[in-house]
Amino acid sequence: MSDTALPLNSNVRVALVTGATGYIGSNLVKRLVLEGWVVHIIVRTKSNLDVLNPLASSIIQHMHDGSTKGMIDLVAQAKPNTVFHLASLFLVQHKPEDIEALITSNLLFSTQLVEAMIANGVKSLVNTGTSWQHYHNEDYNPVNLYAATKQAFEDILSYYVEAQGLKVITLKLFDTYGPNDTRAKLINLFWKAAHSQEVLHMSPGEQVIDIVYIDDVVAAFILAAEQLCLQTQGQKIFGISSGHTLRLMDIKDKFELITGYKLKINWGGRPYREREVMLTWNKFEKLPGWCPTISLEEGLIRSLPKDLKITDAR
Repeated sequence: MSDTALPLNSNVRVALVTGATGYIGSNLVKRLVLEGWVVHIIVRTKSNLDVLNPLASSIIQHMHDGSTKGMIDLVAQAKPNTVFHLASLFLVQHKPEDIEALITSNLLFSTQLVEAMIANGVKSLVNTGTSWQHYHNEDYNPVNLYAATKQAFEDILSYYVEAQGLKVITLKLFDTYGPNDTRAKLINLFWKAAHSQEVLHMSPGEQVIDIVYIDDVVAAFILAAEQLCLQTQGQKIFGISSGHTLRLMDIKDKFELITGYKLKINWGGRPYREREVMLTWNKFEKLPGWCPTISLEEGLIRSLPKDLKITDAR
């Protein structure tokens, strides 16, 4: 598509998406295109766009040069109704040399984005947070520096909400999974172990996990955008939970039961991480009108890699 954008007052829904090349972001972009949105994405020079190649003719790419002025010009070109902000640098444990990248990605880039929205009269933002902002199920206790930067951006958003009239819905995510997932996430690790039959060295496995199928997560983002049309002001925060938590070792048992594959797990083969999340956050408000529709059983079957099949050993 060309760089020509639709006017802001058009009846056509126009989205600007950050983090579009990530797993959740790319699935959101696909859903937006399918539902008839005009979709703009922000990319950087090192962005790998392979996952979006099938949609290349249906999305509009904008290269961010790292400057605030460049971001303002970018948003002016896109003229979005709604901005979906999913871009972030996720690090479970940071090193001293990671500080600049974490701050640049999770605070500087994010603040430039919101400043550019205000400069162009764009007031609707769907932001992405993390349940890891709530270690020990507390109102705020960051598991790691990544989670602390997420909270810091929420605090920055408070200024734009109060002083500039920004409307925000922040969706705080738990673990996610689904088909074609290349991340080093739990279900993907299980599928790889099922294929290779290699031993997985894992923690003792007592931590409780809340895991949500990708289609349900994407549906939450779409619904949040719709609700922003009715929201007059303020920032609302919702947890996007499966509603069913399981211990890691119990998820392994379910995986084996549903798929028929036996996994070789060395429980305790590695220690728990520093500040391991043993208990999930449950003091959240639910997104009105949203509930998960894909059970873990169905999600496992849907996430089956192409080179595997559900076995008859069940």
